[in-house]
Amino acid sequence: MSRDGSLLRIAARTVLEGAGLGDSTAVNGCCLTIVDFDVAEGWWDADVSDETYARTSLGSLEPGDPVNLERPVRLEDRLGGHLVQGHVDAVGEIVVPVPDLRVRMPAHLLRYVVEKGSITVDGISLTVVEVLDDGFTVAIIPHTSAVTTLGSKGPGALVNLEVDVMAKYTERLLEGQLAALAAQAGVPTTAPSEEAR
Repeated sequence: MSRDGSLLRIAARTVLEGAGLGDSTAVNGCCLTIVDFDVAEGWWDADVSDETYARTSLGSLEPGDPVNLERPVRLEDRLGGHLVQGHVDAVGEIVVPVPDLRVRMPAHLLRYVVEKGSITVDGISLTVVEVLDDGFTVAIIPHTSAVTTLGSKGPGALVNLEVDVMAKYTERLLEGQLAALAAQAGVPTTAPSEEAR
């Protein structure tokens, strides 16, 4: 991995099989677009906006850092986890490393985390073991530890988090319904602040 301004270069071969300009590939769970590549030399480039660097852990990567890479799922493939978009919701912090991974996350996202529900950590679809006041735990099996970057990250390491998009859509769809029911019942309601979202 190397960075030149907004251009991020990733050294990789497997994810380039069948790749084309404009294709998406997730880097530590962050969906990026291939803008240039060389299969023979084993690299691809992505333009990364300041917004993406600011809202993900990509900006803290150093040249040579390993990253998790994943091509987008095709509709004819089996879905081995949950629906992951590569749209990072926040950056979390590892508190306890694998195998009993504990991650601290922003409080406003905790409402989307449920026991035995799904969450994405650096692009890896994981099952929540326990919801905590400031984050969650997940159990990492040896295979996942060996083939992803999670096995090498210790306390204080930053990770990209993506909560389950189905939970966010459900909440959004129910907002109007709940407000209408509250109004019918005569219960005053206040819209959540942007900070609480």
